[in-house]
Amino acid sequence: MQFVMDCLNVNEQGNLQLGGCDLKKIAEEYGTPAYVLDESTIRKNCRAYVDSIKNYYDGNGIAIYASKALSCKYMYKLIAEEGMGADVVSGGEIYTALTAGFPADKLYFHGNNKSIEELEFALRNGVGRIVADNELELTRIDKIAGELGIRANVIIRITPGVDAHTHEFIRTGQIDSKFGATLENGEADEITALAVSLKNIDVKGYHCHIGSQIFELAPFEHAAEIMMNFIGDMKDKYNIEIGELDLGGGFGIKYTESDTPIDYGEYMRAVSVVVKRVAEKRGVKLPFIIVEPGRSIVAEAGLTLYTVGTIKDIPGIRKYVSIDGGMGDNPRYILYQSEYTAISVENPLAAQEDVITLAGKCCESGDLIGENMKVSEFKTGEIVAVLSTGAYNYSMASNYNRIPRPPVIMVNDGKAKLAVRRETYEDLVRCDL
Repeated sequence: MQFVMDCLNVNEQGNLQLGGCDLKKIAEEYGTPAYVLDESTIRKNCRAYVDSIKNYYDGNGIAIYASKALSCKYMYKLIAEEGMGADVVSGGEIYTALTAGFPADKLYFHGNNKSIEELEFALRNGVGRIVADNELELTRIDKIAGELGIRANVIIRITPGVDAHTHEFIRTGQIDSKFGATLENGEADEITALAVSLKNIDVKGYHCHIGSQIFELAPFEHAAEIMMNFIGDMKDKYNIEIGELDLGGGFGIKYTESDTPIDYGEYMRAVSVVVKRVAEKRGVKLPFIIVEPGRSIVAEAGLTLYTVGTIKDIPGIRKYVSIDGGMGDNPRYILYQSEYTAISVENPLAAQEDVITLAGKCCESGDLIGENMKVSEFKTGEIVAVLSTGAYNYSMASNYNRIPRPPVIMVNDGKAKLAVRRETYEDLVRCDL
């Protein structure tokens, strides 16, 4: 049987296995719910992007991990070892990276409404690039940098007007977006003029990001062409040479059999052709290229283990199978109606002929992991795995209903180790007064 996660297999005991570890034994040792990720798959994905920069841009660029997908000290240490930078979107992510020993000069600080405190924290700690989202933020960066007696290295975020045809909450490149300066109405031109006029700012480049979970090449190629032409326009108008171009991320992954992601190397190759062609046509130097894979690094490397509890079968209506987790550890269904694949850990090769709603334990009718899911016949007490949950599950988890968040377990070559321990009830009241 072919699983949606290539790193899964079935061991001699007939149990589902990840990273050489029997997932039934992982559940018995660490309890459920639990996030489990295959470290070798994460490293393989990192190397694919690092190698693509070498292959298609002659090493003139960097792959930076979009750490909002899964942010913890273990991940920052891992990606540092793999030669990647990191995209951070809050003071908390910066702090986590720094405490893990991640080099500050390889941090890229994103966000549409960074606080003054966060900007000061980033500048004081030598964060490599601040991705400025708007004019107010530019003036704040300039003021803080002046007070610190430094020059801030800034990349300006541009909204290129590309609709990636994904869920409205994860589209970010079209004109109606909270992010960036828009090209169509002249904002991008105006923010460039402001940036080059400020005394404490060095304009290093431009950034764009068109959305997430994209399965087509054309939107990425189109965005690259727009951005390279804009670089040419700004050179012609202001005589500035833009040295860096951050093309964002958004590469799709496989959650279910209906998902058809393109090989990530093919994304990189296709976009490089466009970048080089337009650079030559417009007479601009080939910029240092930055890409921001996040989901595609960790999503298909991870799964979540649950134990089945109550089962409520309403004949002719719906069959509810409840698990010991839910929207607290995976809010993506309630947010985006995201589809998942769920299989039995103890009987992973069983025919998937039962149609169920996989429900969580929260006191909330909408607490679901999926509806109309085709699975084998789950039984109370059975361990099940929801696949491709390595991204945006732990990082979006909450303590709704005062439920402690699950642990993050890394597996590799038959060994398991905790990256993040399970929260306790004591953790829940730690900040209460």
